[in-house]
Amino acid sequence: MRFLFSVSLVIVLVHGPLFQVANAQVHGQPSSKGAFGNCDSCESVDLLHARICENEPFPSAKKCAVCHPKHYREWSVSPHAYAQMSPVFNAMSNTLIKKTSGTLGDLCIRCHTPVGMAMSEPIGISNMQRHPTSREGVTCVVCHRINQAWGKGAGRQSLVAGNINQIVIGPKGNRGVANVLRQPDKYGVLDTGRNQAERSRDIHKKSIRFFQQTTSGFCGTCHDVFAPNGFRLEDAFSEFKASPAARKLGLNCQDCHMGKVPGQAKGYDCGPAAIVGNTETPHRKITNHMMAGPDHSIIHPGLFPHHLTAIREEWEDESKGFATMRDWLLFDVDGGWGTTRFEEHYAGKVNNFPSPWDDPLKRKKGRLIINEQQTLINESTQQRLQVLRAGYHLGKINVTTANLNEIQFEVPVSNITPGHGVPTGFDAERVVFLRTLVWDSCGKLVFQSGDLDPNGDVRDSHSRYVHNGKIPLDPYLFSLQSRFITRNIRGGEREQVLNIPYSIDPLPYVRPATRPFTVLGRTIGARKHKQNIETGGSRIAKYKVSQNQLRGCGPYTVRVQLIAGMVPVNLVHEISGAGFDYYMSAQKIANEIVEGHLVLYERTTLIKLKTR
Repeated sequence: MRFLFSVSLVIVLVHGPLFQVANAQVHGQPSSKGAFGNCDSCESVDLLHARICENEPFPSAKKCAVCHPKHYREWSVSPHAYAQMSPVFNAMSNTLIKKTSGTLGDLCIRCHTPVGMAMSEPIGISNMQRHPTSREGVTCVVCHRINQAWGKGAGRQSLVAGNINQIVIGPKGNRGVANVLRQPDKYGVLDTGRNQAERSRDIHKKSIRFFQQTTSGFCGTCHDVFAPNGFRLEDAFSEFKASPAARKLGLNCQDCHMGKVPGQAKGYDCGPAAIVGNTETPHRKITNHMMAGPDHSIIHPGLFPHHLTAIREEWEDESKGFATMRDWLLFDVDGGWGTTRFEEHYAGKVNNFPSPWDDPLKRKKGRLIINEQQTLINESTQQRLQVLRAGYHLGKINVTTANLNEIQFEVPVSNITPGHGVPTGFDAERVVFLRTLVWDSCGKLVFQSGDLDPNGDVRDSHSRYVHNGKIPLDPYLFSLQSRFITRNIRGGEREQVLNIPYSIDPLPYVRPATRPFTVLGRTIGARKHKQNIETGGSRIAKYKVSQNQLRGCGPYTVRVQLIAGMVPVNLVHEISGAGFDYYMSAQKIANEIVEGHLVLYERTTLIKLKTR
C-alpha cells in the first residue's frame, strides 16, 4: 500500500502538565529500556506500579483465572479485553484531546480502562507503562465490582476497590461462595485472608447479587455515549430499547451476546461457575465472556490475547512472566522464530538475534505461547463472523435488465437481528459495504464497485485518493457507514471523519455551543447522519453496467460480497498525528485493519444478454 499520510509525535495537554503521547513510529528496533528511553520518568512509573501492585486495589483477571479458567480464556480475547490495548483507540483518544485542547478529559478512555482512570493514570501514556490491570480494559472487576446503577453516564461510574478477598458482585448472590466456604475439605483450606498464619487460598469472602447485572441497562452505561454538548456518539442501547427484542420478545443484551450461539438468543451453556482446588462447583447457567463484535486485534500476538504467563512487567523478576512487552515486540512471528524448520536452519550458526531471543530455547518457548495465542485468535474470528452474520443478510441478485444496451441488477441487504440497527454502536466508524464485480466470459473485469483504493479505503468522499483526484468516486458504492456532519462557522455543513466541529477559517478553534442544546433538542455544531439499517429493515443496492462496458464476450458473471471491517483506513490518517503505541506505523495499522475484513455473504449469478 502507498500512504498519503505520515506519523509524527505530538504533545497534548491533559489534567494539567504537558506530557508525551507514546508512541509514535520509531526508526529501527524498539528500545528495551522504555517507551521514552531509559529516563527517570519511566523508572518512577515502574516503581509506582510496583507499589500499587503490592496493595492491589483492583486485582488482575489473572487472579480470577485461578478459579474461573473458562471465563478467563473467553474474556482474554474479547473486545472488552482489547478495549484499552487497541492502538487505534488510544491514538483517536489522544487526537480528540489535542483537538479539544484537553477539555475532552477522560470521556472516551473511562469506558476503555475504568481501572486506569480509577487509579488516576495519565490518559495519553503508552500501554507499556500502564498498570497490568489497567491494560486489561474492561476486565473482571469492571463488571463485578459495580454495586450501583449508574445509568447512561457514558461510563462515569465507581468501582469497589479491594484485593481478591474483597466482595464480588454477580448475578446469583452468595449461595455459591458460601457453599465453597462451608466445605473446606472438599475445596481446600480456605481462609479468605482472615488468618494470615494459616495457609489459605485466595477467594472472595462474599458474593453480592446485583440485579442490574442481568439487565441491558448494565451494558447501556458504556454503550450509549453522549458528548457533553448532547452529541449522540453511540446509540446501541437506545436502539435496543426501541427494538422488538426489548419490547416484544423480552430479551436483553446478554441473551444474544453472552449465550451459546454468538448473536442469537439460543439459550446458555451449563457448567461450573468456578473450579476451586481442582473441584468443580455445582453446575448452573454460565455465560460466554468472549462477546465477539466487529473489532479484532491488530497488535503482536505476544501482547494479545491476555495470557497468564506471557508478559512480565518491567519491575518484576523472570519468575513472574516469560518476557516483557518490549521483548515481545522484538519477536519475529512471521519470520518463523521458534519453529522447528527455522531453528534447524539456524542451529550452530552465528546470528544477531536481539536479547532475550538470542537463546534458541527461549525462541522455542516463545513460539509455543504464540501458537496458543493464534489458536485463540482463530476461535474469536469464527465467533466474530458468527455474530456479524447474525445481524446481516444478503439477498439474491435480481436482474432487471439484460440486453446489448445495458445490464441492471439489484440485491437487498437486510437487518435480521431484532435487537438493534446494523451496524450499531460506533457506527460512524464501522465499515460495512458491498463489493460488486462483473466479468465477461473471457475473464475481463468490466465493472466494479466496493473496491479499495491503495490505502485500503472504499472510494467514497473520505478516501484520500478520491479527495486528491487520483481515482474517481465510486458512484454505485453501497455502504452502511454513518457520517459525522459538522456545521461551518459561516453556515453550511460538511462531512468529517471525527465529530469535532473545528473551524476551517484562518483562525482555527473548536467552537463552543452558543446556547444550550436542550432548547432545540439537538446539538448545534455537529450531528450524525445515520446510514445503518433499522431492525427488520432492508436496503436495495442497485447497479447499472452501461453499453460501453459490454463490448466484451457474453454471458456475464456477477459476484456480490457483503464485507465488514473494523474501522476505515481514513480514520488512521485522521489520528496518525498522535502516533501509535507498540512502535507501530500508520501503514502497519492500516494493513492489519484491511487484513481483518470479513466476507459475511457472497452471491453469484450468470447473466445472458437478450439480443431481441
